[in-house]
Amino acid sequence: MTANEAFPVRLEDIWLRRELIDREWSDRDIARCVKAGLISRVRFGAYVDSALWSAASDLHRYRVRSRAVLRTAHESSVLTHQSALAEWDVPMWRIDLTEVALTRTDEKAGRRESLIVHHSGRLPLEHITLRHGVPVATAARTAVEILSVVDLELGLVILNGLLNLRRTTPEEVARLARQTEHWPETLNTRVALSLADSRLQSVAETRFVYLCYRQGLPRPEPQVEVLDESGFLIGVVDFLWRKHGVFLEFDGRIKYEIYRRPGETLADYLMREKRREERICQATGWVCIRIGWADLENPTATARRILKLLASRGAPAA
Repeated sequence: MTANEAFPVRLEDIWLRRELIDREWSDRDIARCVKAGLISRVRFGAYVDSALWSAASDLHRYRVRSRAVLRTAHESSVLTHQSALAEWDVPMWRIDLTEVALTRTDEKAGRRESLIVHHSGRLPLEHITLRHGVPVATAARTAVEILSVVDLELGLVILNGLLNLRRTTPEEVARLARQTEHWPETLNTRVALSLADSRLQSVAETRFVYLCYRQGLPRPEPQVEVLDESGFLIGVVDFLWRKHGVFLEFDGRIKYEIYRRPGETLADYLMREKRREERICQATGWVCIRIGWADLENPTATARRILKLLASRGAPAA
């Protein structure tokens, strides 16, 4: 799930009940329009045009609900945690979009009610920004917040997503992490920063780095350019163990959707990929190992397969 699709619902497209009443609508009028399919109820007391709502993805609907909550919340409220993350345009892999997360800058005690989490804690002004016209936690603050409430693999995916899109920097995240050392699960943040790499371009690539970390595999170089004898670019490999002469490539539909050329069929793309791989192997003497999403779900077997290949190439595998 990604957030960078065109967002179809503007802040002013959300109508609150009190605003409709001010325009001389009655509750019966609102109910009739909902029943007739003219407007859709986003949450209690908030509505949008049904055409906009039906065109919205699950992520966009979550962003609309977050905005609706923000419009009825205390004026000091700011979107934080997963609700802020949804505004930073990173892949929302495995992020729970059930609850809207807010933090009040007046430092009132936190509470949970009706699928809304009011987080407690200090939120300085320098940790707040406007994103798409909505007050949200900065990207660095959002990264640290997410890392404190999710597992390391997911937190690393989010951190690398923010770094790759240049929403923040490792230095900014590390500086904020030092300011929040009293938070729970700060170890996750320290480990994630040690593994973070802005060159990682996808969820799958970050998950593979995490697999290497957990399974004790030597850490490969990501996004390595391969040149021919004349210095022309042959291609870029996803990961390389240079000492072993082994490179790794991901298979998958997402890669095909990103890198296929206009009018190119799946068969054409696969043939072009095969020729690219052959040219790289011929030019370098390296060997290729390919994995897919399913291999990431079976990390022990995948690591064993890779270690076997690395060991067969002469250099020590770990």
